[in-house]
Amino acid sequence: MDYYSSQITKLIEVLERLPGIGSKSAARLAFHLINMPEDQVEEIAETMVKTRRDIRYCKECCTLTDREICPICGNPERNHKEIMVVENTRDLAAYEKTGKYNGVYHVLQGAISPMLGIGPSDIRLKELMKRLEKDVDEVIIATNSSLEGETTAMYISKLIKPAGIKVTRIASGVPVGGDLEYIDQMTLLRALDGRVEL
Repeated sequence: MDYYSSQITKLIEVLERLPGIGSKSAARLAFHLINMPEDQVEEIAETMVKTRRDIRYCKECCTLTDREICPICGNPERNHKEIMVVENTRDLAAYEKTGKYNGVYHVLQGAISPMLGIGPSDIRLKELMKRLEKDVDEVIIATNSSLEGETTAMYISKLIKPAGIKVTRIASGVPVGGDLEYIDQMTLLRALDGRVEL
């Protein structure tokens, strides 16, 4: 039974597609949007459409950006000989918030997961290996401490070691099963400082 008009029901259904938004949250958001000034709603809608249309992968590190090269890769002050490998852009942002890492990143856009049918060719490993043809001193593997993250770390380590590049793994200050984006900055710093060679 429909409690609302068809447009309100449709808006609630659309909002429910977002991660972590159930029917009650979707209804709350829908009514909030309906009661907002129209220009603010238009700004939200336009920003969402423009962002979705303009966002692409950085040609260097594969993070999400609205430029050909992201601001981190384009910064000559960063240490381009040290590459931290992370699973997604949110993990990159988590380390950037610490303000202590001055190298560059490589964003895999996922992790190896045979259970989900995600293999090495489904993440940005090919692009990483191409980057390693340049002058690189160290690759820091900062994938999550989940089964998928550990599998990915071991796979990357085996790929890189024959090239003679130092490969390290962030320390286990990051809890097993924890996602980097939810971990506090001090824990992330300890994990980075305590990384070990693989």
